[in-house]
Amino acid sequence: MNQYSWAQELPFAITVSDKHGNILLMNDKSVKTFEKYGGLNLIGTSLFDCHPAPAREKLKDMLVNHQVNAYTIEKEGLKKMVYQSPWFENGEFAGYVELSLVLPQDMPHFVRS
Repeated sequence: MNQYSWAQELPFAITVSDKHGNILLMNDKSVKTFEKYGGLNLIGTSLFDCHPAPAREKLKDMLVNHQVNAYTIEKEGLKKMVYQSPWFENGEFAGYVELSLVLPQDMPHFVRS
């Protein structure tokens, strides 16, 4: 087992980039999700090349300020949650991890006290 094999077959997309916005890793679901954009061939390419201008500006800001970016989106009839978090190595900013999960249409929401 290599150090990332546990993540390969998870049912949600995991994409990891370096501190410059270059894609380092993609699990199987991420490769499938981005298949029409190149899939596995995206590893080593820049996130800036895959996003429109407004998203590129947001990405530039994230790479400087290292903040979490989280949102939901509906695309092709699927509701997804996208969570982009900075990751660190030995306390130093190293890049971003993006999790993209399809949410069930009837997913319950609980408020706990």
